[in-house]
Formats: sequence, C-alpha cells, structure tokens
Amino acid sequence: MAFNVGISFAAACITFAVMAAGIYRGPRSFTQGVFAFGMLLLSLEAICTGFVYQSKTLSDFLYWQRQLFIISSIVPAAWLLFSISFARANYFEQISKWKWILMLAAAVPLSLIIFFPDDFISLVLAPRNSQTLFIRLEWPGYLWHIVSVIASIAILMNMERTFRHSTGHIRWQTKFMFLGIGGIFGIRLFTDSQVVLFNGVDTGLYVVDLGALLIADIFIVRSLFRGRPLNVSIQLSHQFLYTSFTILIVGIYFISLGIIAWVLLHFEWLKNVNLIIFLVFVTIIFLAAFLLSDRLRTKRKRFISRHLKRPQYDYQKIWEDFTQRTASVTKTDELCSNIVKMVSDAMGILSVGIWLVDEKQEQLFFGGSTVFTADQIKGMNVFKEGGTQMIRALTNQSMPLDLKGREDDWVSDLAHIYKLETRESRIRYCVPLNAAGQLIGIMTLSEKVFYEPLTFEESDLIKTIADQAAAALQNLRLSERLRQTRELEALQTMSSFFMHDLKNLASKLSLVMQNLPQHMDNPEFRSDVLKTIAQSVSKINKISSGLSLLSQKIDLNFVETEINDLVRKVVTDVKEYVTIPVNQNLDEQIPLIFIDQEQMHKVLENLLINAYDATGKDGKISVATSFQNNLVEISVSDNGCGISKEFIEKNLFRPFQTTKKQGMGIGLYHCKTIIDAHGGNLNVESEEGKGTVFKIILPTGRNLV
Repeated sequence: MAFNVGISFAAACITFAVMAAGIYRGPRSFTQGVFAFGMLLLSLEAICTGFVYQSKTLSDFLYWQRQLFIISSIVPAAWLLFSISFARANYFEQISKWKWILMLAAAVPLSLIIFFPDDFISLVLAPRNSQTLFIRLEWPGYLWHIVSVIASIAILMNMERTFRHSTGHIRWQTKFMFLGIGGIFGIRLFTDSQVVLFNGVDTGLYVVDLGALLIADIFIVRSLFRGRPLNVSIQLSHQFLYTSFTILIVGIYFISLGIIAWVLLHFEWLKNVNLIIFLVFVTIIFLAAFLLSDRLRTKRKRFISRHLKRPQYDYQKIWEDFTQRTASVTKTDELCSNIVKMVSDAMGILSVGIWLVDEKQEQLFFGGSTVFTADQIKGMNVFKEGGTQMIRALTNQSMPLDLKGREDDWVSDLAHIYKLETRESRIRYCVPLNAAGQLIGIMTLSEKVFYEPLTFEESDLIKTIADQAAAALQNLRLSERLRQTRELEALQTMSSFFMHDLKNLASKLSLVMQNLPQHMDNPEFRSDVLKTIAQSVSKINKISSGLSLLSQKIDLNFVETEINDLVRKVVTDVKEYVTIPVNQNLDEQIPLIFIDQEQMHKVLENLLINAYDATGKDGKISVATSFQNNLVEISVSDNGCGISKEFIEKNLFRPFQTTKKQGMGIGLYHCKTIIDAHGGNLNVESEEGKGTVFKIILPTGRNLV
C-alpha cells in the first residue's frame, strides 16, 4: 500500500512540474492554457488517488473516492478541448463544431456524481489476501465510465488526425507530445472498459493509470524541450477529418490484451493482471516511439537500397505523389504547402520552406513551410535587404546551393528566421525555382535526419522536384494574369457601353441647354425639356441597375407560388413597353411551386421585352406553361428576327454579348444566373428569320440550390 501512495504523490509532483514546463516553454496562447489546466487536473487526480490509498476508514475512503470522481469528471472534457485545439490552425472553427459535445463531456459526468451521490457506489468489497478494494457501481457510476470511454476514444481520434497531417519539423517536434497524451488516454480506455465490463472499480487499476501518467510525463517533457510544440500550427484538410485508424487500433488493443491476460492467468505464469497490463502498455508506447522515428525510416530506405538492389528513392511513387498533390490546386499558398510537405516526406528533411520572388525580382515573400505558418511569418521581420542579395545569388544557379561556410548577409538572415533551438531546423541548402528562364522562388532545406549532406543522387532529385514545382507555380501565376486580363477586358467592354450611352445622353442634354435661353417661355418647349430630362434619368438608372447585376449576390426568398398568376402579372406589368398583345396558353393543372417571385418576375419581364425588341409592332409573342415529369416549363416565343446558331453556342448567356444595336448584353446573363440559382435550366431554340423560343424549366420541390 505504501508503494501505491508513493507512486501517487510522485506522479502528482512530476505532472505538476510538467505543467510548469509547458507554461515556461510555450507561448501565451489558448492551447497553452488548456494544456496547463489539463495537466493540473491530472496532478490533482493523482493526489486524490494517493489519499484514497492512504485512507484508514471506510468514510475517509468514500470521501476521497468521491473527490477523485469529481476531478476525473472534468479531465476528459479538458483534454478533448486540447485535442481539438492542439497544433490546429483553425482550432476556433473546430471548437465551434464540437461545442455541444464538449459541453456534454463535462456536464454529464459532473451531473452524475453531483446529483446522484448516494446511488453512485453501491458496495465496497475487500477481497481476501488482496491489497486493493473492489467498488461495486450503481447505474450512475456505470454510465459515468461509459462516457469516459467514449471521451477517451474521441481524444485519441482527434490526436491521431492532427498527427497524421503533421510533417517534417512539426512532426519531429510534436511526436512525443502525441505519444504521451495518447498513452494516458489509451490506458484509461482500457481501465475504464474493465470497469464497464465488470461493473466495478478495482483500485489496483489506479496504479496502472499512474504508471502510464509517469511514462507520459517523460514523453511530454521530451517534446517540450525538443522545441515548442504548443506553438505549432497545422491546417487540416477535409480528407483527414473523415478517416481514422483509432477505432481499429482500439479493437486490436482490447483483443490482444484479453488474449494475453487469459493465457497468463490460465497457466498461472503471472497472477497480477495489473502488472501485465502496465507492461504491455510500456511495450506498445515505446515500440510506437521507435516506429515513428524519422531515422528509422531513413535506415529502412538504406537497407532496401543496399540489400534488395533497389534505389534509395521510389521515383515513380514520388512523381505520382507530386502530381496528385499539385494537379487540382488553384491557390499559390496551398500549392507551396503541398510541395514542402511532399519534399519533407520523400527526402526525410524536417525543415522545408518556399519563398516566392516578386515580379520586380527584388523581394521575397512567404510561400509555405513545414516549420512556420503564414501568421507566424507576419510577425517576423524577414530578410530586410538580404532578400535582394539572396535573389541575386541564386539567379544564375541551377543546382542546390550549400550554405555551409558562407557568410553572406542573406545567409545570416536565414539563420535569424530559423533561429530555433533544434539543429533539425537549421537551413543548409537553398534551391532555386526557375521557370521559363526566370527565378520565381527559392526552396530552403535543412540537413537530413542524420545531419548528412545531400548526395549527388539526392541533389539531382531535389533539382528535378524544384523544376516541376517552379513550373506548377509559374502556371498558377500565368493563370492569375490571364484572369486579371479577362477582368480588365470585361471592364473595358463595360466602360465602352457605359460611355457610349452617357455620350448620347450628354449630347441631348447639351442641345437642350443651348436652346433653353431662347425658348424658355414656350410651354411646349418646357414640356419637351422635362420629358428629355426624365428619359435621361431613367436611362442612367437603367444602365446603373444593369451594371449592378454583375456584382450582386443573388439571395433567393422562396415562397409557394401559383406560376400562372405570376405570368399574368408580368404580362400586365410590361404593357407600357410591350404594346402588342401577348398570347397566353396556360396549363391550369400546374401545382404550386417554391420560387423567388421577385427574381422570377425579372426573368419573365426581360424575356418578354427581348421578344418585343426582336419582333416590333407587327410581331407575335406568346407565353405558355406546362407541367410534366415533376417539372414546370414556361416558354416565351416570338416570330422575330431570330438568333444565329453560332451566337447561341458561343455568346448568348455571356455578359456584354448582344445582338441589339442598343443594349449591354447583361439581361440574359442575369436571367440564366437566377434560373441556375433556382436549380432549373434556361434553354433556347431559334432560327434566323423565323423566331425564337426561350424555355424555363423549374423543379417543383423545395430542395433548391
């Protein structure tokens, strides 16, 4: 019993010291605060466990056991919050998604122990020839441990997801933090499951938890003094958010422990099950630490290369990986991030960064890194004048440049940027990223895992990767320029329409102003002046309204609508402009549909006005509605001049494309945008000299885009 008390208070003191080390080594941040609070709870848990073992009477035992349950009720929620926020760049977004689960993880266990104190424990047994007690639980205690098991699995899943997305220096820096915290809740997962299985707590299992805590403290301290793991930041992609090996590992873990325990107990090789559990845990966690070693991965590659007659690097896999990571990327920062991670994984280099060169070849700006995030770089004064010197030094380079022994200003700037406390983060090589005879970026590399220089084979591979990366970056840069050019062309086209109409309006108003002094007293002239001004204002408003359609986001307000009533209303509203009769052939069997009445009114109004412009006063216009296969069709047809097939295929629904002598080509573009937002289609059938039919196809359901 004295041993149990001693290990309890030793674990409490060491855990508290680890908490202090985390505060000292970490930046003042949300993650650091959660880490400190979690370690404090584990320390208090160990203290209460020591008092449980030290209890002389049943009342003292029950008192300290209750305090232990209260503190342990908060532990899963605190560490679940840490697992969500640790090393994640978007942890506030993740916390928002997990907020209800976090609340339940804290509220449910506390409620069970606070509101059902008398029903939590039903019986305390002291088996003969045993130094531990067995606590029989009632339903609140049983449910409490089920919640603890679920919370432990959630913590392990979140930690695994974050670790799987880490790479390079960040993975090297945080590996032991993941192992330590994973070990704590991995063993708790087993001990709590034993409670659920046997509906009772064996106080001997507390020693297993304390032993795991001591081992975990060693790993966490190792991580804290390997770097600053509480300051790292990883951007998780969606594919990592939906895959996890935790459940599989948990199942294998339970099965293996059950088999081992059964065999040992059956043959009476060891009677202390708790010792068996702890030894298996120690074996697994140290084996995991060994298997996750970057040096082991490098040794494995060398062994295969030397003894199995294979090259050190699987070039086919490297290029497949490069193509997969870069093929569909459309943002420069995302492309840089994927490239540095790929290089780090493939070459065993922990620190990889990309710095992009500006258009004037004078400054460097951040692209991506396995050490820093964009937010961290913003707070650092990088390169100063050394950026220009670095660009000049690498302009005519084609192979990786070894910085060892160089004393240039830009080399000292690099040393200042990567002035971390680990040798693994120091920059040894700079690789130019050349495309089309121009330096567009620089890749920085640290030494390999064994602090060895790059071989000729590795230098050649790095150069090839750099060339491919430069080509990908150049393509993105050219695509961006093309997009900007097209936007400028659209702006120029829009301006030409706008200026042409404004010039005509200005000419009319100028003529009015010239004649105004001579004919001011003429009532008929004054009437014409007012009419001209009103028409000019209306024209300007119409132009402005058309232009604003291009920048507006369409927010639809769906309401149940009788489509035939809407058609009749639109026909009535356009009578002032469409002066010829509009034939209406409406299907009265059409059900109510959900649409935005105001936006659909604009579409029908625009189609009717276009039909009138195409036919004139002697033309024919008709509107028809029909219902078939759960789709509503509205057609607007005319017998006007028609539209050429080439114009329909290439230009009809594009902005600033029109067949009218006076028009901006915005109306049909806006109509199609509205119909698409409704989840429908806008189709056209036309033949030059015979007329045109526009068909609006709308779904009847409410599950609209």
